[in-house]
Amino acid sequence: MTMKTVAAFVFLACLVAVGVNGQDRSSRGRCLCADKGVNMVLVKNIQKVEIIPPSPSCSKQEIIVTLKNGARKCMNPESKFTKNIIKSLAKRSQQ
Repeated sequence: MTMKTVAAFVFLACLVAVGVNGQDRSSRGRCLCADKGVNMVLVKNIQKVEIIPPSPSCSKQEIIVTLKNGARKCMNPESKFTKNIIKSLAKRSQQ
């Protein structure tokens, strides 16, 4: 092998290593909610609502509420309760 071939091989190996190390390990290619989620929680117990849109790692929309006691619950995006929560959040953000 010539010196140019060796240098090209080493360069390509470095590029591959950088590409592998640069990948985001936080997204594991799966959804945060394992099932469809709960249909309802007490509104007075809700501290925070997260709406996570579909992405390459999870094809469904996920709504996760954090309760005042620190617990996190996945909400069923199809339930009437969840749809009403989303509507009320949208109204609040417009005001």
